[in-house]
Order: sequence, then C-alpha cells, then structure tokens
Amino acid sequence: MITRRGFATGLSLTLATPVIAQHAGHDPLFSGLRDPKLTDVPPETAQIQRVFDSPAPKAPNPGKWVQRAPLPLPRSEMAWATTVGDKMHVVGGYGEQRVDRNYHHYYDQASDKWLNAPVLPRGANHVGVVTLDGKLYAIAGHIEQNRKPDNLCFVYDGKEWHKIASLPRACAAIGCAAIGGLIHAIGGAIGETTAEKKSVDWHYVYDPKADSWSERRPMPTARDHTGTLVADGRIHIIGGRVDNFYTNSNLHHVYDVKEDKWYPRAPLPTARSGHGAVLYREKIFIMGGEGSNRVFGQNEAYDLKTDRWMSYAPMPTPRHGLGAVAIGDYIHVAGGGPVMGGDIQSAIHEAFTLG
Repeated sequence: MITRRGFATGLSLTLATPVIAQHAGHDPLFSGLRDPKLTDVPPETAQIQRVFDSPAPKAPNPGKWVQRAPLPLPRSEMAWATTVGDKMHVVGGYGEQRVDRNYHHYYDQASDKWLNAPVLPRGANHVGVVTLDGKLYAIAGHIEQNRKPDNLCFVYDGKEWHKIASLPRACAAIGCAAIGGLIHAIGGAIGETTAEKKSVDWHYVYDPKADSWSERRPMPTARDHTGTLVADGRIHIIGGRVDNFYTNSNLHHVYDVKEDKWYPRAPLPTARSGHGAVLYREKIFIMGGEGSNRVFGQNEAYDLKTDRWMSYAPMPTPRHGLGAVAIGDYIHVAGGGPVMGGDIQSAIHEAFTLG
C-alpha cells in the first residue's frame, strides 16, 4: 500500500508523485518527538515562548502572510531549505518520533502541492543544503539529536543521489552557500554529546569539478545554526548560536570571495538561531528562530544599500529549525519546531509577500 511517505527511488522530478493525503482533514499539523499522541502545541507553552515584537523600525509596507499546503508530515531540524528549478526542497530532520529521518520532499508553488523525491542515502538532522548548477547538495549533519555529527556529503542530480567527497571534518548545522562555481560550508557544531557540543569557525570550500575540499579564512566568531546566503556578490552569515541557544549571537558578517576576507555589517536586531534567511526584493529577510525559552516570529529585513534593518509582519506561527526559500514573489517557510528544542515538530507552511 502506498503511504504518504511512499516514493519510487530514482524517479526524476517530472515523474515524482504527489504526496498522498496532503493533510486531508485527518493528519495533524503537529507531532511529538517522544509522545506519539501529541497533536498540538500546549497553550501554556506557546503563551510563554512565542514572541513577535522586533526592536527594529517598522517598514512602511509590513507585507502579509498566507497559508499554503502543509508539509506531508510534521518535521523540524531539517536545517533550512533550497530551491531547484523553482521548487522548494527540504531534506532530513526530525519526524515521527525519530531524529535521523532521510525524508526528501519538495514543493511546487504553481500547484500548491508537496511531492516526494528520492530520499537521502542516510538519515540525519541539521543537514546543510545548497543548490549549484541545478543540482542539490547535502552537506554532513547530526545522526543523533542535535549531536554526533558525521562528514558525509551527497549530490542530487534530479534523478538520484550520489556520494561525493566527504567534508574534511565531521560537523553539522553548517551554513552553506554557492558562489563562483564553488560551495562554501561555514561554521557549524561539533561534539559527540550534548555536554561536548561547541561551535566552530571552520570554512571549507567544495569544488564539484575536482570533487575535493579546501580551506578558506575562518569565520570571525565560531557559530552554528546561522542564516547563510549569497547577496550582492558576497556571502552573508547572520545570527546563530555560540555553542548553544542560551548564547545566541546577533553578529552579521560578509565574506568577500576574491579577497578571502570577512567584514562586519549591521547586526541582526533580534539575536537568534535556527532561523530562515532569504534574499527577497533585494533585501535579506530573517524569520523565525529560537532562544532561551523563546521561539521567534520576528521577520526582519536587511537593506543591502543602506546597511540597515527594518521589521515586517511577523510569522503567524513562530518556529525554528525550519525551511525557508523565495519563489517568485513569496517567501515560503515550511515545518520547524514550534517550541524551544526538538520536542515538537510542525507541518505548518506559511508564505510571506509584500504584494
């Protein structure tokens, strides 16, 4: 029997099948990592942890959020998302009472549907993802709950996954960006146990043609769970945590590829980690994330020309460990943890637009 997670490994995107059910009135939007009976967020927890207010000046046009088709099942800690051919891809993460899922779903905005694609060759959470030349790359990840990283890397060519050269050192929750035909894997977290976990400032670069990694100048401050993207010809690393979410950072650095140097920029108004980072209408939008007893709905945008931040309409459902991408005139934010930590996953999918 075909389940809502069923798929045929090796099918191309054009042959992929719609996810069965699509929450047709009976699938919950939330699930518990340890409690299979949980189907919602405890109201008292939501009231305490959810925050929406930003210290940044309000934008003249705050924009708006709209509901879109939920994920096929509640998920979190995928570690961001990426686009391939205007489709939003999310891989790995927590789901169905496990932290080492190999899920691979993608979203088609035109039909407002999620579809299945070939799964990762191994399950993991906090997998770094990035797109280069129409291919999807998956970089390392944790194989236990936010700990015990590996260094395995894979590329998806639209039909199947292939193993590529492993990251020189095991790491997870890495910031990934593609520029100049190369993939940059920056920062991340290491540690076999929760007590041993710490952030690193590592900066590795993958050359697909040579199938090899090399080193570049380290990030100025070791961080993981950052917002990482390319904008205005440079790599931006925004926010993140220094060892854990009790010491979140508001730092914002840019990396100049030609100079192999880092430069500071205006800091993120709301320090956080596990947030989305998306280039939309020539601004960098940061949404969601978590902190100490906090889950953020804040939606703040950085103006590349003025080096200033402004606040926009916050996410209706604060989340962290989510997937966020821009497709057309919308920022899509799917899945994520609606409470601090990894105890609850969500299938919520909300999209932001300035209209």
